[in-house]
Amino acid sequence: MSLLDLPTPGFARTLREAERTLVGTWVKIPSVETVEILAIAGFDFVVIDLEHAPLDLQSAYTATVVAQAHGMSVLTRVSDRSGSQLQRLLDAGVDGILVPRLTTADEAAAAAAGMTFSPEGERGNGSTSRAGRWGAIGLDRYLARGADVLRAVQLEDRGALAAIDEILAVPHLNGVFLGMGDLQLSSGLPAADPALQSLVDGLLDAARQRSIPVGTAVQSAEQVAAAADRGFAFVMAGNDTGLLRTAATDLVTDIHRRLGA
Repeated sequence: MSLLDLPTPGFARTLREAERTLVGTWVKIPSVETVEILAIAGFDFVVIDLEHAPLDLQSAYTATVVAQAHGMSVLTRVSDRSGSQLQRLLDAGVDGILVPRLTTADEAAAAAAGMTFSPEGERGNGSTSRAGRWGAIGLDRYLARGADVLRAVQLEDRGALAAIDEILAVPHLNGVFLGMGDLQLSSGLPAADPALQSLVDGLLDAARQRSIPVGTAVQSAEQVAAAADRGFAFVMAGNDTGLLRTAATDLVTDIHRRLGA
């Protein structure tokens, strides 16, 4: 079997077919070794973070190739909502994109259009790119796979969650991500505040009615399980820098304890 015969589903399809919550982590270190280790560890997917890490398009491209070669799906969080990175990342073959800091349905519509092929959207034909296997799979397969990537927006503001019905009605939007950290920051409220939790419940309920998967980010295995029980379809647990820091700190602390330091 050649690489052209291998199935290459987009992440939207992967989520639809999954029988459990999919678990990933953030990639912030520009290293193929890190990505390979995360794949070996067994994560379902990674999210390459162009918003809060010193990564560029070339490092995102390299990480995508390595991750997918190990059977791991790749999402990318773009640096902003301008849309300038969407075409190149999609034609690099990523399985989905998260667009941050969306607050209105109009902004969500612009983001979704940038990830959707013309004439319904604004994405152009790049069938000779990596996403099209350098032209080897033909235009139809390139368009079919591109239609099934995850086109998600990040909701990190109380106003965005209050307008969830309008945002979820945006054409071609097939995923949302709850940014609880920025939601707390922008609202000045802790995560456990009843007002915030009511908005989260409203988001999950509205998305469930439309069969739109919702993702979020947490820190621990316990929190992953709680998010899965609540109805989140994909969850990021920690990030590569945090995993390295925790492992290194735990090791050094244990060494010092054993040496009496």
